[in-house]
Amino acid sequence: MPKAYVFTRYGGPETEALVEVDRPRPGPGELLLAVRAAGVNPVDWKLRNGFRRPGETDAPAFPLVFGNEAAGVVAELGAGVDGFAVGDEVFGNTVAGGYAEYALLPATVTAHKPAELSFRDAATLPVAAATAYDGVRQLDLPAGATVLVTGAGGGVGSAAVQIARAFGLHAVGVASEGKKDFVESLGAVHIPSGPDLAARVRAVASDGIDGVYDLVGGEVLAEAATLLTDRTKLVTAGAPAPVVEKLGGNRVERARDATVLDAVAQLVVSGRLDPHVTQTFPLDRAGEALRRVEDGHARGKIVIEVAA
Repeated sequence: MPKAYVFTRYGGPETEALVEVDRPRPGPGELLLAVRAAGVNPVDWKLRNGFRRPGETDAPAFPLVFGNEAAGVVAELGAGVDGFAVGDEVFGNTVAGGYAEYALLPATVTAHKPAELSFRDAATLPVAAATAYDGVRQLDLPAGATVLVTGAGGGVGSAAVQIARAFGLHAVGVASEGKKDFVESLGAVHIPSGPDLAARVRAVASDGIDGVYDLVGGEVLAEAATLLTDRTKLVTAGAPAPVVEKLGGNRVERARDATVLDAVAQLVVSGRLDPHVTQTFPLDRAGEALRRVEDGHARGKIVIEVAA
């Protein structure tokens, strides 16, 4: 039986286990993926802790498999799936977790993997890079404008800085002092996080900030908002909609389609986006991979690689 890394109830790391599961069967509009790599994201441990996405009301059926993005080879097609064939190399968002030897993906949020793109890098794109792409595109800033990215040292933030640069924008990135070299290597001006953030930004951005992409929320979001004269150019993936709407901004509107996946894949292939995979773990060490992200020490992206 195939293996998967799961959580058996809501709680902490003590709820996690590597178990054998039945091989999933794709339903209508789904495809079964033989997983080669899975990206690790903060939302993975947040879901284990009990976070429920807006609109979710059904009681969970434990155990639940970790992981929201994966890359691999199509093993089986569900009814009504067009444009894919068994053996295709693809990547996308998962229906039922990616920390596994097999995962289900909805065809609408699955894209063909370019041959030049590794499974490892492809597995990082559906959550972090796609979220970054959606937010930068939503800001709709003209080339030459300056965007402030908070949380610029993380997976979404580092992708947002690079995508902003690919769109012809100047980037200012807020991150801890320990991530200064990393943020500057992305082509952004680094601003250390901490109190009096707005004053430090103003000191280096003499022409002002034209847009803010927030990935932190809280006081950071509130202070970053004061840098804008047009609050419609404030978007966040780090705070709930009511919080940012009080500041005059909006949540990131996720496209969640294959078009965005194709776009970010081409940015990687062209060399304009580096997923910055800093560490990989085999499936039987998935817990270690998740701890790296949950502890907040990860720089760039962490990936679980599954043997073929």
